[in-house]
Amino acid sequence: MFSIERWQEIFEGLYKNKLRTALTGVSVASGIFILVILLGAGNGIQNGIQSQFEKDAANQISVWPGVTKKEYKGLGVGREVQLRNADYDLATTLFKDYIEYKSAIFSVWSGNIVYKKETGTYRVEGVHPDYQFIENASIVKGRYINHSDNSNYEKNVIIGKKVATDLFKNGEEPLGQELNVSGMIYKVVGVYTDPGGEREESRVFIPISTAQKAYSAGDSIRSMSFTMRTSSDFDTAVAESNEFTKKLETFLKARHTVAPDDDGGIFINNSLEQAKNIYIITGGVKAFFWFVGICTIIAGVVGVGNIMLIIVKERTKEIGIRKALGASPFSIITMILQEAVFITVIAGFSGLIFGLVVWEVVAPHVEADFFTRPEVDFNVAITTLIILIVAGAFAGFVPAYRAAKIRPIVALRGE
Repeated sequence: MFSIERWQEIFEGLYKNKLRTALTGVSVASGIFILVILLGAGNGIQNGIQSQFEKDAANQISVWPGVTKKEYKGLGVGREVQLRNADYDLATTLFKDYIEYKSAIFSVWSGNIVYKKETGTYRVEGVHPDYQFIENASIVKGRYINHSDNSNYEKNVIIGKKVATDLFKNGEEPLGQELNVSGMIYKVVGVYTDPGGEREESRVFIPISTAQKAYSAGDSIRSMSFTMRTSSDFDTAVAESNEFTKKLETFLKARHTVAPDDDGGIFINNSLEQAKNIYIITGGVKAFFWFVGICTIIAGVVGVGNIMLIIVKERTKEIGIRKALGASPFSIITMILQEAVFITVIAGFSGLIFGLVVWEVVAPHVEADFFTRPEVDFNVAITTLIILIVAGAFAGFVPAYRAAKIRPIVALRGE
């Protein structure tokens, strides 16, 4: 099967029909190339979605009030729900077995911040110490808000890296400096970075107790955020987060006299449930890409099969002579299969390499919110090579079987 003479015959046959060989090779190579491009794109979508969830804690539960849509217990439609400190305190006590990190939030959406001659408008948020971990923020200088800040109504502020860059020029040290935040003076005690980039780093955080007092908010809060305790597996985590979400929703609706089936009074966002749904969608997208890619490979394989049938027909007399001289059906089958596999593997491998090179060149320059790091891993490349070998054998089997059935006397007559 691996004799030099056999390989010489294969190369001579391919060279003799250069155009036919080239067209067949292109059809197979393009199929593999399209498969690699689609799989890389699928991974890019999956990586992009994962990176979006990594910007905040993946198991985050967010709660914020809305406006009622239904009458309930004598109360009319269009009533604004207001969350308060007591809601947060009771929720964290009742559901402590579910919760890992927790924070109430009071937001000042457009806080005017001034430092010397520099000024800017940024989102100011009053939070609890755990909010650092809910947001996946990392302290690069100083510290985050602590419990003492909240207990003592301290006028301390933590600023994002983007804010520090905007306000502190020429490498000036932010720590210990005083900022005018919407008319009140705060001392910078920390600088943070966030996986979400500049948008997330364009915020400043102050103790929530200070925010409520400074902006005459009383005990009102704008929202609450929680993260769930770590579970043994993803499905268990999703089930527990859904259970916590339902209990929390029931509790808050009862406290604020909101109808159980009113979808406007209390809003709760469960990031784990969202992640599950999106992973199902991305899995479906990748499966569809595999389907399309395999279909293009099949189209190429059919082309190889047709070419091999033509080759067998052209070499009928030669095959008849071989059989008359004692060649076995097995040797005839291996001869045709070897040629089909050779064409398929060489052409397919070329398409594979070209696809990998394209992603290697293009991937570093592709960056979007939901599309990043398009790539094809080693295991997929190995799987593709196996598909190539199987496809080549399949493409050559029917022509090889027909060649093995040729009767020498019929072949020599030229019929």
